[in-house]
Amino acid sequence: MAQESPKNSAAEIPVTSNGELDESHEHGFNRDLKRSLPAGLGLSETQITSHGFDSTKEGVIEAGAFQGDQRTQTKSGPVILADEIKNPAMEKLELVRKWSLNTYKCTRQIISEKLGRGSRTVDLELEAQIDILRDNKKKYENILRLAQTLSTQLFQMVHTQRQLGDAFADLSLKSLELHEEFGYNADTQKLLAKNGETLLGAINFFIASVNTLVNKTIEDTLMTVKQYESARIEYDAYRTDLEELNLGPRDANTLPKIEQSQQLFQAHKEKYDKMRSDVSIKLKFLEENKVKVLHNQLVLFHNAIAAYFAGNQKQLEQTLKQFHIKLKTPGVDAPSWLEEQ
Repeated sequence: MAQESPKNSAAEIPVTSNGELDESHEHGFNRDLKRSLPAGLGLSETQITSHGFDSTKEGVIEAGAFQGDQRTQTKSGPVILADEIKNPAMEKLELVRKWSLNTYKCTRQIISEKLGRGSRTVDLELEAQIDILRDNKKKYENILRLAQTLSTQLFQMVHTQRQLGDAFADLSLKSLELHEEFGYNADTQKLLAKNGETLLGAINFFIASVNTLVNKTIEDTLMTVKQYESARIEYDAYRTDLEELNLGPRDANTLPKIEQSQQLFQAHKEKYDKMRSDVSIKLKFLEENKVKVLHNQLVLFHNAIAAYFAGNQKQLEQTLKQFHIKLKTPGVDAPSWLEEQ
């Protein structure tokens, strides 16, 4: 007698009266399967999805994190999107576009001003001070050039006097009958050469100080003036654009352009005001520094020239001590950095 095969609850598929699957039994089957899994494997919760008999799909076992009761609504926090990575090529292209647009506007403003068609912002008081500064710079450069010529000629004269004194001294030793006469002339030429070197040191100090004033201090101020003038051109260019847009129609297309132009105009106006303030401050400090430097240098130049041509060697040396000028002794090398330490 054949034994009946034991019935497996997993193989039984109860069907309701209308031919549909009994879902309560499916949940029971899932529960029995979960209990049969080893507890020590640390597996995720397993769900089994069954389909009807008429479906061509097979049963799918989905493995995922345990969610507890599926009826519980999951809560999600705010989603933070990462910033888009900017393309360096696009950034450079945007910078080039802005630079080109700004250059075009400024060039158009300069041409319109030269043709007399465009208006320009003018600060009469500041413009007058800038013109005076540029005129004074040209005059100071001329003084500097003449002083350098005087220094070169004086150096050649001192060199000639020194050679002439050596020649007189040599003849004084070889001509016994004219020993005293050659000796007097040798001493005179050597004294003139010495005083000439002292005067040369004073003139070179005057040249160095004026050169610093003209080519560094004044030039630095003029660089700020150039930046101020560039800011003024940009300010007038964007002001003109804003005025043209305000004269045109106001609709949905032009309003955003007017707002953007207003923002650009305000930014360049702030830059222009800042540069104008910087120029005013630098001009004020430059005037104070210029008066102080030139006062000392002109007193030095006058006293040294007067003492030299008066033959007052003591007064000439005193003038150099007053302005802390040290002469380099001919034939003596400057001390090394080890000796200075």
